[in-house]
Amino acid sequence: MAALSKLPHNCYEIGHTWDPSCVLAALAVTRSALEVSFKIYAPLYVIAAVLRRRKKDYYLKRLLPEIFWSCSFLTANGGLYIAFFCILRRLLGGFYSWSAGFGSALPASYLAILLERKSRRGLLTIYMANLATETLFRMAVTRGLVRPVKHGEVLLFCVTSSLYMFFFRNKDGLKGFSFSALKFIIGKEEIPSHHASADTPSTRPPETRASAASERPQALAAKKKTLLAYTRELIESLCRRGPRHRCCKHYQDNCISYCMKGFVRMFSIGYLIQCCLKVPSAFRQMFSKPSRIPSLFYNKENFQLGAFLGSFVSIYKGTSCLLRWLRNIDDELHALIAGFLAGTSMFFYRSTTISMYLFTKLMETMYFKGIEAGRFPYFPHADTYLYAISTAICFQAAVMEVQNLRPAYWKFLLRLTKGRFGLMNRQVLDVFGTQASRNFKDFALKLDPKFTTVLPPGGDIQLG
Repeated sequence: MAALSKLPHNCYEIGHTWDPSCVLAALAVTRSALEVSFKIYAPLYVIAAVLRRRKKDYYLKRLLPEIFWSCSFLTANGGLYIAFFCILRRLLGGFYSWSAGFGSALPASYLAILLERKSRRGLLTIYMANLATETLFRMAVTRGLVRPVKHGEVLLFCVTSSLYMFFFRNKDGLKGFSFSALKFIIGKEEIPSHHASADTPSTRPPETRASAASERPQALAAKKKTLLAYTRELIESLCRRGPRHRCCKHYQDNCISYCMKGFVRMFSIGYLIQCCLKVPSAFRQMFSKPSRIPSLFYNKENFQLGAFLGSFVSIYKGTSCLLRWLRNIDDELHALIAGFLAGTSMFFYRSTTISMYLFTKLMETMYFKGIEAGRFPYFPHADTYLYAISTAICFQAAVMEVQNLRPAYWKFLLRLTKGRFGLMNRQVLDVFGTQASRNFKDFALKLDPKFTTVLPPGGDIQLG
């Protein structure tokens, strides 16, 4: 019955313990959220503008408005949550197990997402739906409702990559960014014939490509022999030898070298990505701890991401070539098997976040395909409602059971509110049976007795 009980405490005693005033507490969160969101969005928009080669007018007239437009979304999400936290307490006369988290975050998130640009709502919805699904799964595991599967994130990724590659091989299966991303990762040679244009390298006749390749040894012979030149000659000699099935479109390579090249290319990209992610922290330690600089290049995570991407591509290409040899045809169904086997590459870089995000994105793709086929109904503003519900679920976990929330998102909430989210009086919320204070055993509550109603110094918790 504890879950149905009501706590008669005021919002200062449970929620905004840093300030007894509801208005000032909400303004403090709004101010910190605005500052942090600007630090997040400003560099992102600047980098995006540089990569898109925006003209001078964009930087003078549109850059700042777009930054503050997105900042207003995050700022409103944080400030409105505290506002509705206090409003619900006054309307209900206390706190229920659902009101401090889900009930307060639902209207706040809905109003906040309306401030964001429509072009960004879909991405935000996918991310939060992915996070909410993971949170609900962790809640179910904690309550003993489901049992986690060993290496479940790898199995989920195998199924997801299998379906993604099948859609990639089908006509009109994938469009936009998803198709472009897979085209970059897998390569042009695996593009289905209905996607390839007449002048793409994958569809050019073997004779044309062979004549272009024959010119390269002559050009290399004119140059001074270096280690790089010898390596290049070795790779090209391997590519010219060995079998290639007539259905394979990698005319310049045999099947073995085709897979090897795919591994080397994506391993290098994954390694460089992970190195670049560590550059900011390494730059800060350049003068204080210079001995840690080599770890930027020899870190285990760098090789793990590289091995993940490289093996994914090489396994997919190798399996596709093998099936073409075995069946003597180039069938779209091969992508189901090759994609599933390629998914086992996640053993090198196990990530629930990646698996859940791609799975959620796949569900979105299949849903819209169902709408186009007339099998699923279309719900206007579904992304807005789904974002609000997903965010409310995550806030419910952040208030009542932080141990079931993704650690990265919890750190983001602390950063956005400058640590204020961790100042809630979760010891009182333990009566609802979710172990709300499990990660806050060392939390020391300091309240002004003049503004408390149920919790005077040494007082007992009272349930209404």
